[in-house]
Amino acid sequence: MRHDRPVKRVVVTFRGRPDMRAAILDVLGDDAEVVFLADAASRPDALAGADAVITWNINHELDPDELAGLGPVLLQLVSAGAEFVPFDRLSPETTLAANAGGWAEPMAEHVLALTLALAKRLPQNHAAMRRGEFDQETQNRRLRGAVVGILGFGGIGKASARLFEALGARVVAVGRSDDLGGVLPECDVLLVAVPLTRATRGMIGARELASMKPDAILVNVARAAIVDEDALYEHLVRNPSFSAGLDVWWQEHPFESRLPFLDLPNVIGSPHNSAMAEGSLPAAAGHAAENVLRFVRGEPALHVIDAREFVY
Repeated sequence: MRHDRPVKRVVVTFRGRPDMRAAILDVLGDDAEVVFLADAASRPDALAGADAVITWNINHELDPDELAGLGPVLLQLVSAGAEFVPFDRLSPETTLAANAGGWAEPMAEHVLALTLALAKRLPQNHAAMRRGEFDQETQNRRLRGAVVGILGFGGIGKASARLFEALGARVVAVGRSDDLGGVLPECDVLLVAVPLTRATRGMIGARELASMKPDAILVNVARAAIVDEDALYEHLVRNPSFSAGLDVWWQEHPFESRLPFLDLPNVIGSPHNSAMAEGSLPAAAGHAAENVLRFVRGEPALHVIDAREFVY
């Protein structure tokens, strides 16, 4: 890292909304020179003098040469995930950090909403009433006393755990694939909140799903590819008491569901918007800036990414 200037320069590559800019300036304004790349007179000069860079959509905001030329800087993501980063273009001198926990609170609320809707059979009851059926006999489920397995106990997992525990559920954190076998048969709910890496791709497949309770609930707000698409669809069709809340999809841009998940009565889908609650954008930008502030003040950055976990 450069130490030839008393004030560190932090370059922000995305235009951002005014509230996101304000959040970054609130955190860094007194401790760093903050340069918004869209406003810079010269992109090369702004980036050449950077000590840290805050980026959101790295592939759209920095061209390959700019990315490769960053050198010994802290490259801070606004996103929590990093599977989209072109690691082959990064200089080995660049330190990359994720925004782990930056979106956790709104995502945890979304997790709870999906779980409760499935536990209370809201999709099934709504569909039945549209058919003229008024079923008051089929029982729904309570979360009090339920076992909630959380795969990936980072910011999202911990924020979700607090909400589940407030309803009386018992939370079991699962950090590694080795732990899955002993936990899945106990789970009434499984939350997938682990990053997509080389190790987690396809982690939940046919064998794992078959080991779960017949009426378990799976909620995925992480990345779709952590769960085997075909295996999940087949399991949902064969086990109508099993249900899934999916905020992430195997083909998102443009959205296309290869298998008709959304036609199933035991599925609720949302368009990868679990983080998009009121105030979440400036909160996430400020959270990313707080990690940069650590670096600016000479402290180690948190959530540094090891590229070896993501290169397939």
